[in-house]
Amino acid sequence: MGGFPVLKSVAVANRLFLHRAVRHLVGLGVEQFIDIGSGIPTMGNTHQVADEVASGAKVVYVDNEPVAVAHSRYLLDKHGDPARHAVIQADMRDPDGLWDRARDAGVIDFARPVAVLLVAVLHIQQPGRDGTDIGPRAVARYRELLRSGSYLAISHVTTEGVPPAFREKLLEVKDLYDVSSNPVVWREQSEIRALLGDFELVPPGMTWTPLWHPEESGPNAPELEFASPEESVIWAGVGRKP
Repeated sequence: MGGFPVLKSVAVANRLFLHRAVRHLVGLGVEQFIDIGSGIPTMGNTHQVADEVASGAKVVYVDNEPVAVAHSRYLLDKHGDPARHAVIQADMRDPDGLWDRARDAGVIDFARPVAVLLVAVLHIQQPGRDGTDIGPRAVARYRELLRSGSYLAISHVTTEGVPPAFREKLLEVKDLYDVSSNPVVWREQSEIRALLGDFELVPPGMTWTPLWHPEESGPNAPELEFASPEESVIWAGVGRKP
């Protein structure tokens, strides 16, 4: 990791994509979000960003790590609204079980459109019982569960189209992760687009994280140290279910 100092900027650019996607979706009338793989909250959380645009948004945070869930609950107890915000422990590889837990939280009205956020989650391999990655299969089920008019936001590391030196570094990073308990997969851009299925892409479509609605950046958004958008190495987009 130390040999890839731009990794911090990559992570910041990805987080800023999440912020811009939330702002843009609220502007489109979305008032409900399920943030899957939310992790330990950092640098502006989904409910805080949504409330900057319009008060009243509802958010369910989902993570499978007990520490992340406990920390999120602690922060929501201090700064959240229990009528609008919740955190649940669930495994994204079990979409139906996750959906049931989200419903039981009593925050989301599933009769209305929902935005599911899968931001920087799917390049971590999601092994099934046979050890193979079932991430795309799980995402396909989330697309089925969403009602018409709902949205799906995805960001994912790719080696396609990035500068050669960055591609080499990404392959080195992958080698490090692959011998850990969290192996990764760097998908091609077309494979990332396929995760959105037949959903209609929200303009500008799939692109590098800094290029997705940069006008939606908040006034205090940090400057990114990229010579070109391709150095962000994360391909992202938002789709709407017909």
